[in-house]
Amino acid sequence: MRRSFGIIAPVVLWLTIFLVVPMIAVFAVSFMQRDELGNVVFTFTLEHYARFFDPLYLGIYWDTLWLSIVTTAICLLLAYPLAYYISQASPGRQKMWLILITVPFWINFLIRAYAWVLLLRTQGIVNQVLLDFGWIQEPLQMLYTKGAVLLGMVYTFIPFMVLPIYVALEQMDKRLLEAASDLGAGRWSAFWHITLPQTKSGIMTGSVLVFVTTTGMFVVTDILGGAKAQMLSNIIQNQFLGARNWPFGSALSVVFVISALIIIGLFQRALRSKYEASKEARA
Repeated sequence: MRRSFGIIAPVVLWLTIFLVVPMIAVFAVSFMQRDELGNVVFTFTLEHYARFFDPLYLGIYWDTLWLSIVTTAICLLLAYPLAYYISQASPGRQKMWLILITVPFWINFLIRAYAWVLLLRTQGIVNQVLLDFGWIQEPLQMLYTKGAVLLGMVYTFIPFMVLPIYVALEQMDKRLLEAASDLGAGRWSAFWHITLPQTKSGIMTGSVLVFVTTTGMFVVTDILGGAKAQMLSNIIQNQFLGARNWPFGSALSVVFVISALIIIGLFQRALRSKYEASKEARA
C-alpha cells in the first residue's frame, strides 16, 4: 500500500498544488468584493452570483453551452465513421491516418487559427474561388460569425474525438462480431448491438474532452468571431485581465465548472442507461 502511494504521490501533489488549491482560491474569491482600483476586498458578498443572472450574461452562458454541445455532436458524427474506417484499415494505413490526424498538433495553434482568417475573410481564398467560378456575385461575410467559430471549433477539436474512439474500437472483442455474423445478424444490427456499446468509453472520453475544452476556449472566438461571438470564457478572460474584477470572474468560473460537471454527468448517465437497455435487449 505504501509503495503504491509512493508511486502516485507526485501526481497527487502536482494536482493538489496546481488544480485543487487554485480552484479553492477561485471559489473563495468569488464571494469577495473589490475596491475602485480592482483590488480584492475580503468582505463576503453574493452580488457576483446574482449578477450572473443578468440577461446579458445568461444569454452568453446559453450561447456557450449551445456552441459546445453542437461542436461535440458534430465532432462525434464526423469522428466515429473516420475512427471506424481507420480501425478497419491495414496496419500501414492505420499509421498513415493517425499521423495525418495528429499533424495539426505539430503546428502552432495561433497559426492554424489565423489560417482560417485567410480562408474566410472577404478577400480570402474561399470567396475568391467562389467569385472566380461565378457562384456568387459579391463576397460572403463568413468571418466574424458564429458559423466561423463553429467551423474553427470542430476543426480544432475533432482529433480529440477521433483518437479515443479509435482506441476503443481497437480494444473491442472482435470475436463478438464473428459470432453475431454466424447467428445471422446483419452489419447494421451487429454495429448497433455490439460495436457501439463496446465503444461507449471512447465516445464518453472524446465527448468530455471536446465539450470541456470547447467551453473553455476563447482564442477561436476572439480570432474567428470577434465581438459578434462571445463565449463565457471570453468574459472570464476579460474580467481577470481587462476589467480587473477578479471576484466576478471567479464567480463565472465557478458557475462554468459546476454546469460543465452537471452536463457531463447527465451525458454519462444517458450513455450508461442506453448501454444497459441494449444489454437487456440482447439478453
